[in-house]
Amino acid sequence: MRRRDMFRAVLAGTGTLLGLRVVQAAAPEPARQKVAYHLSDVDKVNFVLGNIKNHYEGTGGNVDIVLVVHGPALAAFKSKGISAAISGRFAGLVQQGLESHACANTMQGMDITLADLLAGFHAADKGGVVKLAELQGQGYAYLRP
Repeated sequence: MRRRDMFRAVLAGTGTLLGLRVVQAAAPEPARQKVAYHLSDVDKVNFVLGNIKNHYEGTGGNVDIVLVVHGPALAAFKSKGISAAISGRFAGLVQQGLESHACANTMQGMDITLADLLAGFHAADKGGVVKLAELQGQGYAYLRP
């Protein structure tokens, strides 16, 4: 009788382990996040860049992030006279996949071109707020830290 009980216990344990492996294999990967960060306050540039860095790290890179900059904050991304800390931080985020857009209306009002900004910026030709609305329509979560 003991052998039979031992055999049943081993068989039950094996079945449980196989069942767990099937459940683990069937568990879907978390959905890729899509996030649009809105930045217009110049005093929040470092804070927002830090949030974006933390977002990449917290998701293991399983995220598409778009940064839309307009208003006074855009001046912080001019390549001339920028701090090495902001420049280096921004370049690192672009390497991780950050897609950044500068409001064309702000660029025109500040007499700034894409050539004046750090590498990695695209123009939001219809404006920064329009770009944000378009991204939300594409399923991007809206964040304004």
